[in-house]
Amino acid sequence: MAGSKYFRFLSIGKTTPLQSVFLPFSAQNVLAFFGKIGKIDGRHTVNNDLHFVPIYGIVKFPKSTHTPKRLKMTLSVDQRVLITSGPTREYLDPVRYLTNGSSGRMGSALAEAVLQHGGVPVIVSGPVTITYPAGTEVHWIETTEQMLQRCLELFPHCAGVIGAAAPCDFQPLAFSEQKISKPKNGDGITLQLSATPDILAALGKIKRPDQWSVAFALETENGEHRAIEKMKQKRCDFIVLNSPDSIGKVEATFQVFDAVGNQRKAFTGLKQVFAEELVRALAKTT
Repeated sequence: MAGSKYFRFLSIGKTTPLQSVFLPFSAQNVLAFFGKIGKIDGRHTVNNDLHFVPIYGIVKFPKSTHTPKRLKMTLSVDQRVLITSGPTREYLDPVRYLTNGSSGRMGSALAEAVLQHGGVPVIVSGPVTITYPAGTEVHWIETTEQMLQRCLELFPHCAGVIGAAAPCDFQPLAFSEQKISKPKNGDGITLQLSATPDILAALGKIKRPDQWSVAFALETENGEHRAIEKMKQKRCDFIVLNSPDSIGKVEATFQVFDAVGNQRKAFTGLKQVFAEELVRALAKTT
């Protein structure tokens, strides 16, 4: 199977179904969902006697000789899951700001998936026009600094965090109390920008051993390399790579990498479906 693409499948052996690939997902077996096929907790092994039944989506199983560490990533009933969602705004003056086209759809899909697993989604969201699912605890913010401070308050009380927001990476070095007027001579203006705080990196510094974190990275070039570097900087357990084509869309292409840089899943399809798959991987079934 290594190096090939397969439809997502239910695996049925001659004597027993291999449920550990998709269900049940335990804290120890979460890596199975992301594509590590072999012995799962020493109890089940994929072999040539299995039959594969296509369901949906495309999964790629890359070659790898690395055996990942077991991650204590769980989501059980009533556990709180912190989700960042949407864009942030960094104001130049009272009416103008820097932002991006993030719609919050991914955050909303993740919240719905958490609810389906009996968890409590806790969303910290920038300005969006969508409506988050009923039962979601929503905290509204505008700036990246506000998102950071709210997440620092909430994260200690959550099982983990999924950073699906697209916070601004830069902010004006100075804020103008008055609206910036267009120069009368037709010349332009020069904006000086400074970096905003890295929210997932800040949470990574206070993450306990019993907590987990999943980052999202949107890149236009050298995506895999940059995503893996970001994951290390943020001290995340997994990172999801996508592209600008996903902004504002209901469908997208995602790649999931683990903490050592191995690709665990490749998926193209509805954001809602990907959110369900991702949350199912984090869920501890009972």
